[in-house]
Amino acid sequence: MTTGKASINRLKTGVPGLDEVLGGGLPEFSCNLIAGPPGCGKTTLAHQIMFALATPERPAIYFTVLGEPPLKMLRYQQQFDFFELDKLNRAIRFVNLADDVACGNLDKVLEHIVAEVEARGPGLVFVDSFRSVILASQNDGTSFITLQHFIQNLGVLMTSWQATTFLIGEYFSDCDPNPIFTVADGLIWLRQSVERNSMVRKMEIMKMRGQPSLPGLHTFRIRTSGIQVFPPPQVSGAPRVDRPAAGAARVGTGVPGLDDMMGGGLPRGFSLLVAGPSGSGKSTLATAFLAEGARQGETSVIAAFEQRPRLAQGAALAPLIRADRIGVVDSSAPGVSVDEIARLLITEINRLKASRVVIDSLSGFELALAPTFRTDFRESLSRLVSALASTGVTVLMTSELEDRFNDLRFSPYGTAFMTDAIIVQRYVEVDSRLKRVMAVVKVRGSAHSNELRQFTIGDEGICIGERITGHEGLLGGQPARRDPEASNGADGAAMQGSAN
Repeated sequence: MTTGKASINRLKTGVPGLDEVLGGGLPEFSCNLIAGPPGCGKTTLAHQIMFALATPERPAIYFTVLGEPPLKMLRYQQQFDFFELDKLNRAIRFVNLADDVACGNLDKVLEHIVAEVEARGPGLVFVDSFRSVILASQNDGTSFITLQHFIQNLGVLMTSWQATTFLIGEYFSDCDPNPIFTVADGLIWLRQSVERNSMVRKMEIMKMRGQPSLPGLHTFRIRTSGIQVFPPPQVSGAPRVDRPAAGAARVGTGVPGLDDMMGGGLPRGFSLLVAGPSGSGKSTLATAFLAEGARQGETSVIAAFEQRPRLAQGAALAPLIRADRIGVVDSSAPGVSVDEIARLLITEINRLKASRVVIDSLSGFELALAPTFRTDFRESLSRLVSALASTGVTVLMTSELEDRFNDLRFSPYGTAFMTDAIIVQRYVEVDSRLKRVMAVVKVRGSAHSNELRQFTIGDEGICIGERITGHEGLLGGQPARRDPEASNGADGAAMQGSAN
């Protein structure tokens, strides 16, 4: 006789990003351990899940093991947006186990839990803090065998209740031979560390039976809305807009003359790196790119790490931001991660159905990261660029560079190869004056100009001027060395330090 596979219903946790990390949600009727050191967000996570899932038809019991009434805990949890007062006593019931735990009698604790569960028939059961029960029993001289027997009995009972259960506990290491780690179907480990002036919180799904969770550490934040998890950006198999081949549709940069230098504009869906020293006009070009999108009826998203776009771009972008034609990703939080910014960008892209994205600048982006995220900035940035490309948007990123005049480099991170096109801006000395010049280094799979062109910045933005001739583009008379990152066979003619 052939039987079909057992199907497991997965519950939506109500925690942004967590269902994706879990592999689709929490398996119904599973036993889960939420573990981590004090202050990492265990109780907040448990409450956010409970308020999202609890209904009169699927009520929740929250057992507290505190020397104080649950009222104090609830006073703090009410500060979060997910808290719903009308669910108390109607869909959520709090039970204090403090007196039973104080006796150190595990049988009595278990008896109280069983009595409440059998009387109420909940669909969700929480015990916070479960480790307090264990510590109290150990202080009473309970042996490890008795403790293991208690945990096994509790595990069997929780399975028979047809309830999804959560044990919350302060555990500092996953290396302890703790029987609860074996009994639990799911193990959610929260971690936190203070690095300089930022608090970095990370989550790891160490175990989730019956489904593939996302491996690794995932950053999360605790805000007034509750916890938000930031899984790494996933490259979708079917981008919203097909990645164009050479000769396909192009988008305008908003700078007259620059589109001609690029062979007709930037191919739609490509990523462009604009590199140059401070004050060379990178942000001005980014502003023109966004404004041109608005003129074409497109929506855009910007993540600005050096100045707030409302202030930095003045009247150029402010009306578009107010009209929700340009979405702004908040990059002001200390200790951000690349995954967090990626998640915020993609959320805004989907909300606005945006077709253009600006990141200004990669240099400021790196400085905004917590120190722990800077070590793998290159790898994380590669994931971000790939994820943005999979949505079909056209991306412009700026990068701050020291102008060395005799050494052409386009990115301090070794990331120029990740982008489809590169524009470099430089200063040159002409008649004892510094002037700005611009050149197109590459447009992948497309012919483009290799000229060095002067440009000016005025009230109307960037204006492309004449070609630099002879050795006007050199300081010190030495030929410039080309960045090997920009070399890519069919990418087009290379820019030289001086135009012929």
